[in-house]
Amino acid sequence: METKEIAQKLTAYCRKGDWLGAYNELFAEDTINIEPIPSPLSGLETKGLDKIKEKAKGYNAMVVKSYGYTVSEPLVAGNGIAFILTMDNDMKDQGRSTVSELCVYEVKDGKIIKEQFYYEH
Repeated sequence: METKEIAQKLTAYCRKGDWLGAYNELFAEDTINIEPIPSPLSGLETKGLDKIKEKAKGYNAMVVKSYGYTVSEPLVAGNGIAFILTMDNDMKDQGRSTVSELCVYEVKDGKIIKEQFYYEH
């Protein structure tokens, strides 16, 4: 699959908040996830698709109610993808908040091999 096609499918999944669907279709087994601050679910870096899926399930379990996700059109350059994701969620023990993050991905052999998020912390 070409990087542009992956970008379109990935943003479609993100607009629905379907992280697991994206992971199942678009990501390599040895994918790496990098966060700007340690996540209570995984720390700064998570290696391996199974561990990243568990992290996503943990995140989903913390969402009390979602008011929606907004995703910019993706930018594609070579094997890189970037877009802005804004999440409006009511989170357990945190209340409602809106968070915007820059999502950056690297593609190799038709699969995403790295995702890195940038957001205010």
